[in-house]
Amino acid sequence: MGCLNLSNETRHPYTARTSAPLTLLVGVLILLTVFGNVMVVMALTTSRALRAPQNLFLLSLACADILVATSVMPFSLANELMGYWYFGKVWCEIYLALDVFFCTSSIVHLCAISLDRYWSITRAIEYNLLRTPRRIKSTVFIVWMLAALISFPPLITMKKDEGKEDRPECKINDELWYIVFSSTASFFAPCAIMVLVYVRIYQVAKQRTRAPPGERSRQNGNSKDPKCIEEEEEEEGKVRGEEEVDEEQSSSDGNEVALCSLKKKRPVQRWRAERWKGRQRRERRLTLVLAVVVGVFVLCWFPFFFTYTLTAVCACCVPETLFKMFFWLGYCNSSLNPVIYTIFNHDFRRSFKKILCKKGR
Repeated sequence: MGCLNLSNETRHPYTARTSAPLTLLVGVLILLTVFGNVMVVMALTTSRALRAPQNLFLLSLACADILVATSVMPFSLANELMGYWYFGKVWCEIYLALDVFFCTSSIVHLCAISLDRYWSITRAIEYNLLRTPRRIKSTVFIVWMLAALISFPPLITMKKDEGKEDRPECKINDELWYIVFSSTASFFAPCAIMVLVYVRIYQVAKQRTRAPPGERSRQNGNSKDPKCIEEEEEEEGKVRGEEEVDEEQSSSDGNEVALCSLKKKRPVQRWRAERWKGRQRRERRLTLVLAVVVGVFVLCWFPFFFTYTLTAVCACCVPETLFKMFFWLGYCNSSLNPVIYTIFNHDFRRSFKKILCKKGR
């Protein structure tokens, strides 16, 4: 088994017996990626339970995965099977740029999602008031621009090695500075940020589950009364509105108002405790889902970036077949997020069932 050499990699076409199952396997992967992420887009745009502003990050991430499956993976498969680049120099440059761009975009999205989750937990009142659809859309735009700034300049300025005329090649720059820069900026640095953020989220969530609502508000640096805090949460307005109507009907004088307050005090306190427990459960579930998404992304892409950097920094021998497996393992990540949402999120499962049932009819 030969070792991978980034500066002089030889590619040999596969036999017909090998090409057929490989094409079928990658074809199924592409179809699953497109189908699953289209389902995510439809769920996020049609389900009322999934219309929270922060879910725009997941919508944008799903779009990036669809673009990977439609504009990158088919050409990677053709290049692999044919042993040379058939589609011309211009599309080679576009293909390489999109490949790096979409990968970087995915991890920057996940980094933004982890920071959004952290601020929503540690600065619940202040941040949730600022978490409007317009602000989230602006953040998504910044995410895409940041991914472009990381990805495109090195690809535009680097020297291209076109290979032989009869067997042209299409591969990323093999210079040491580019490999270190792209691996660090596109993967290792964002991963370090996400790991630190989720460790902090875990610590805060663990402290919060042990503290009552009033104590939790003080931990967040908020001096408001728990009653005022709860009034700012969603859905409470409906219940509180019903309570106010009942109170107005029985408040003909001060004594009746005091009596009504005493009657309402215990049910409202019990309701607040139940609301607090429900909110904690939702926070833990959402944090779990996003942590699993980040963890799966790291597991899928770490082997590739690690071996990619290793071969350049220390000129280590990495079996070419193993490197290609790691390369395609990274692409597999684009198809896994819909599976994760289905397994760990009830709202996504319910929305997927509704969409599929409508199509079935």
